[in-house]
Amino acid sequence: MAVKDKIILGIDPGTVVMGYGLIHIKGKELSLVNFGILRLDKLKTHPDKLKRIFERVDHLIMEYKPDEMAIEAPFFGKNVQSMLKLGRAQGVAIAAALNRNIPFEEYTPKKIKQSITGSGNASKEQVAAMLMRLLDIKEMPKYLDATDGLAAAVCHHFQGGIGEHNKSKSGSWKAFLGDNPDRIKK
Repeated sequence: MAVKDKIILGIDPGTVVMGYGLIHIKGKELSLVNFGILRLDKLKTHPDKLKRIFERVDHLIMEYKPDEMAIEAPFFGKNVQSMLKLGRAQGVAIAAALNRNIPFEEYTPKKIKQSITGSGNASKEQVAAMLMRLLDIKEMPKYLDATDGLAAAVCHHFQGGIGEHNKSKSGSWKAFLGDNPDRIKK
């Protein structure tokens, strides 16, 4: 059997700060490639921010050549305008991946936290602390958006690539019955 060898790019979309992280999977070994943030607060207009997100994600793809991308899905908040802006930021990051033929998957914030810490209600600090242990990161980053991006990539690995888009492939009755034809009463 061939050893799995791939790079996963994780994105925590944002219109003020976007976090990203890259991990390398070789067999069962998980290692840190890079992680960081893109600050967008100095850009004046929303279209400028979207353009910069696209350019940065495209640059990360060109530089690190990830095999897959994981992105945090927007959560439902009270401020509709903020949600629309966040959704656009996520869409632009996804478009950058699709433009380079990189498959992507979405994960809810709760799923990411649960995957990393065991609790869907974990704090950003708890997620960061667990990733520091898991990936041997020596110093807590200044911006936890960076570890949030990294968490999306690690979650993608731990979930076997089954996120919001692939739910229908696992967990549905149709998939269950397709996998278990002997369980159907005739």
